[in-house]
Amino acid sequence: MLLNAMPEHLRSRLADYAKLLRLDRPIGSLLLLWPTYWALWLASDGFPGIGNLIIFTVGVFLMRAAGCAINDFADRDVDRHVKRTRDRPLTSGRIAAWEAVALFLGLALVAFLMVVLFTNPLTLYLSFGGVVLAFIYPFMKRYTHLPQLFLGAAFSWAIPMAWAAEANELTQLTWLLFTANVLWTVAYDTFYAMVDRDDDLRIGVKSTAILFGDADLAIIGFLQGLVVVILIMVGNQADLGIIYNLGVLAMAGLFIYQQYLACLREREGCFRAFLNNNWAGFAVFAGLVVDRLLQ
Repeated sequence: MLLNAMPEHLRSRLADYAKLLRLDRPIGSLLLLWPTYWALWLASDGFPGIGNLIIFTVGVFLMRAAGCAINDFADRDVDRHVKRTRDRPLTSGRIAAWEAVALFLGLALVAFLMVVLFTNPLTLYLSFGGVVLAFIYPFMKRYTHLPQLFLGAAFSWAIPMAWAAEANELTQLTWLLFTANVLWTVAYDTFYAMVDRDDDLRIGVKSTAILFGDADLAIIGFLQGLVVVILIMVGNQADLGIIYNLGVLAMAGLFIYQQYLACLREREGCFRAFLNNNWAGFAVFAGLVVDRLLQ
């Protein structure tokens, strides 16, 4: 009702901001959320504090939106040459470049203040690394064929932050989980990069999809296998039981399904494989939560 009462130009403006921040496409937030929850539940050895659960849930959505804003700022000249992105608000000129930067800074500041006010010094120190990674990732595709690795670090940085907020320390288990998530992110974002590979080759943008070439599916499968192995190691070290391992097994099954979806390397199949990773992350989370509840 409120939106309908607004002038048309204001409704259109808000819609463009929503598209810039990908509020209509929550998949990125969900892929960031599940590993954050893994860390919270493992660090708490049961159920995390309600305060930390709220802070990191809200923080995930804020930082993902901030990352989308700075990503579109970095890609504003590149996106017009890519079929999937040429109509984005920043690329088409409906939103100015300075507005995207202001949104990034504003959202990151809100997330930072939540950490300052409601967590501990260790989490605060770690938060600086998270902001740096979120800012530099979008520019990496110009300098390296491994931008997905930087995305993996950015998407995984919530793990040590959440762990520190809950346990006020970092352990070997923290970094095992971090490593698993970096590898998983490289794998699923390579599926995503395969969607745009033809356009990226034409305009000179770098990605793991281009670097891996014809070995793309084999390398993704290898990375996915490593993720499963490391998550099993995490479960063993955390004294998790069969329910958790069933969740990891479900993730492995979904990885096999993703290979099937992308086997022809067609845009739609690769994109569906990417989207399917939401269920892979949820499977591990569900197994972890149920396992903890039954202990």
